[in-house]
Amino acid sequence: MADRIFEEPRLADIYDLFDSSERLDLDPYVAMTDEFGAQSVIDIGCGTGILACRLAALGKEVIGVDPAAASLKVASRKSYADRVRWLHGTAAMLAGVQVDLIMMTGNVAQVFVTDEEWMSTLRECRSVIRPGGRLVFEVRDPSKEAWKDWNREQSYQVIEAPKIGKVEKWVDLLDVQLPLVSFRQTFVFQRAGTVLTSDSTLRFRSKSEIIDTLLTANLPVEDIRDAPDRPGLEFVFIARSPD
Repeated sequence: MADRIFEEPRLADIYDLFDSSERLDLDPYVAMTDEFGAQSVIDIGCGTGILACRLAALGKEVIGVDPAAASLKVASRKSYADRVRWLHGTAAMLAGVQVDLIMMTGNVAQVFVTDEEWMSTLRECRSVIRPGGRLVFEVRDPSKEAWKDWNREQSYQVIEAPKIGKVEKWVDLLDVQLPLVSFRQTFVFQRAGTVLTSDSTLRFRSKSEIIDTLLTANLPVEDIRDAPDRPGLEFVFIARSPD
């Protein structure tokens, strides 16, 4: 089940407004499709579809997969959304598909909190990546302890949403029991006087643990890069399916 921030329509509708409209963090992923000569791409955990639609606009064959129907509804309204195949569900729905590249951006790779969920997802990815194709995803470096900044003082934002008015947002840390970290996002819709919250848990895996799990799934690591939008704070893993 998707977290409320992605599944609740009122939150999905404003999700993009809290990010920079330029979404420069996605530029390296768009560039990698050309670097790797990928014409067919799966975006797992595609959310509101920004990356999937950007790739479709470039003429890529794109599948966007997400368990949150509300987020997919937002995605379906974007430019070039009609060129994307949207799937409501998980990677388990991809049986029989073959693609050049699979991507998981943002926190997607960290929402699989159990070993079973993570390994199942990796094996499902492996089964649909063509020989020589790649799996690319980013994760936060646990040694940087990003959760120490997850508090109202450092996360507070307010935006003006069309037809809705001002919406406040902040994050509160709930629990740290490594490798699991739980937090709550609070949204205050000022005009309506409504307060909505969404609780999430992420798993912080070490670099060596991720390398081992990829090898187990027969997806050996080809490269580990820095995340340009969070230099020194994240790992971008590139795993290649054997030829």
